[in-house]
Amino acid sequence: MSLPPHLTPADLDRYAAQVFATGSETARSTAPFTGEPLPPVPQSSAADVALAATRARSAQVAWAARSVAERAAIALAFGELLVAERDKLVDLVQWETGKSRIHAGIEALGVASVAAHYGAESAGYLAPVSVRSGVPGVVRARVTRHPKGLVGVIAPWNYPLFLAVGDVIPALVAGNTVLSKADSQAPLTLLAARELAVRAGVPADVWQVVAGPGSALGQAIIDQVDHLAFTGSTATGRRLAAAAGERLISTSLELGGKNPMIVRQDANLEAAVTGAVQACFASAGQMCIGIERIYVHESRYPEFVERLVAQTRALTMGASYEHDVELGTLTSAEQLAATVGHVEDAVAQGATVAVGGVARPDLGPFFFEPTVLTGVLPTMKVFTEETFGPVVAVYPVVDDEDAVTRANDSEYGLSASVWSKDLGAAQELAQRIQAGAVNINDGYLSAISSLSAPMGGMKTSGVGRRHAADGILRFTESQTTTSQRVATPYPSRTKRHRGAYLATTRLVMLAQLKAAKLKVSRTARKDT
Repeated sequence: MSLPPHLTPADLDRYAAQVFATGSETARSTAPFTGEPLPPVPQSSAADVALAATRARSAQVAWAARSVAERAAIALAFGELLVAERDKLVDLVQWETGKSRIHAGIEALGVASVAAHYGAESAGYLAPVSVRSGVPGVVRARVTRHPKGLVGVIAPWNYPLFLAVGDVIPALVAGNTVLSKADSQAPLTLLAARELAVRAGVPADVWQVVAGPGSALGQAIIDQVDHLAFTGSTATGRRLAAAAGERLISTSLELGGKNPMIVRQDANLEAAVTGAVQACFASAGQMCIGIERIYVHESRYPEFVERLVAQTRALTMGASYEHDVELGTLTSAEQLAATVGHVEDAVAQGATVAVGGVARPDLGPFFFEPTVLTGVLPTMKVFTEETFGPVVAVYPVVDDEDAVTRANDSEYGLSASVWSKDLGAAQELAQRIQAGAVNINDGYLSAISSLSAPMGGMKTSGVGRRHAADGILRFTESQTTTSQRVATPYPSRTKRHRGAYLATTRLVMLAQLKAAKLKVSRTARKDT
């Protein structure tokens, strides 16, 4: 077994030893670049999940007792280690997922940015807030935040750092302990990050990691945790949400996407095509916020397709731990089969492959050329189903109305993209698109990198948000505390006292209505 350039056998032994597993069973995944087996990783049982959860719960009280500032400082130290050790982390991401160096590097730096964000902003997000009470001046109302307790994190193989560790960071800073399930395809990346977190100051019992297939461990994790953060397919998300509902525990779910891109008549085509190539084919298209549908104004459609084909054909592919290729490979035989199936089904029904459309076994077992399809019809699988591969379909549209109608014609609503020189018109169009994030003159990077803004899906693309205040408050319970200077003046039995009570109540209600009208009036003046 050949190792990536910055990894040693000792590194791999340390990473694997962090799995909470009491048995001797191990499992191997496959290196996408070569098809060779990856190192064995211990496998956890449902009983191991329960034991790991017990340890984490025992550690949670002391962890939550630390100040937010102390936990945030550990997050910052973790981010610094992620940057310092990025070569090893990027090696692992490539080894386990088959990404190109540039895309793996972006992922590593992205999770370091998440650590920096919550290290800097968590004190503000979690600070107690005084709010207007029902009887201002007499009653004071205050909202505080408390950790849920034990948070379960289940994340997929396609972004084993950004999606998995990016959820762990705010959960820990909020005062929770975490039980992570390492994905079976990419467990070592998560385990390497966990080792760095412990070096940064996270107590070992505070972040527990189990490993094994979701079919064996998913229910066991739900049975133990107080909140589940899941990223993955919509079908799996539905099942996990139903199981969580039986226990009445909260969930945050980022699920599937079939993300649209709209190219208006006035768009800069050179920029739009360059953005499309990035948004469609980064990480070999294995990205929940990647673009799989492009709607181009009919007057620009021929030129757009011509330019897109030329740029797509020019992309370099290969299995390399250097920055000499632009695209890596699909991660597994299953993803290759799904991608091939979508393309073959489309071609069989009359679609045209403008570029790509073939596997490249000469480069590695799971390589597939970036592919542009035209003439795609509603009966084709690629029309509605998420491909999760380097395949995009391009459609002509007659106007903005046609474009937004077709963009919204999907069960998904995760991300979208609009290209136009008229930013005002693009903003108006964006507000009509049913998606959790809309990127104007960008494919997806501007929204996902704006960590002060929430990120998540509408419709069947998920529930809840990561990043910003939403991304950490989901791991907390809010508590309202009220205090008042005098006892509540409940009405007595006498007619005189009842009348005074009702009159006082009426005056308070009228005052509240007057204050509300003034606030609405001020807001209206600001809007105009």
